[in-house]
Amino acid sequence: MTIANYCLIVACLMPVLCAALAKSRGFGKRRRDGGFDNHDPRGWLTRQSGWQARANAAQANSFESLPLFIAGVLAAQQMQHAQSRIDLLAIAFIVTRVVYVALYIADQPSLRSLAWGVGTALSVALFFG
Repeated sequence: MTIANYCLIVACLMPVLCAALAKSRGFGKRRRDGGFDNHDPRGWLTRQSGWQARANAAQANSFESLPLFIAGVLAAQQMQHAQSRIDLLAIAFIVTRVVYVALYIADQPSLRSLAWGVGTALSVALFFG
């Protein structure tokens, strides 16, 4: 398995990590005390604010960024581009997405948008090897 394939796994797990962050303040508390409501998890998340709401938004965006990245890696490998370049672009994408999530949670919209743009460009770059 290539480094880029491992990056695919990491990218697929990033939304799960963001969801865990969004829900983290509610873990261990009873529902009636504002704790996480597993009977209505999406409704509970929509009632969150601040960094928890931003972590949930980062979760949604992490899902949204997946198709282009997955397609880029698979297309690059199918077209037999240099694997070292594919791996480098995939690692850069993961690093950029981690930075993106951190900036989202930290409420840094301009830098977050820049990181989003870089991540999208890296996914597109995979198609061109």
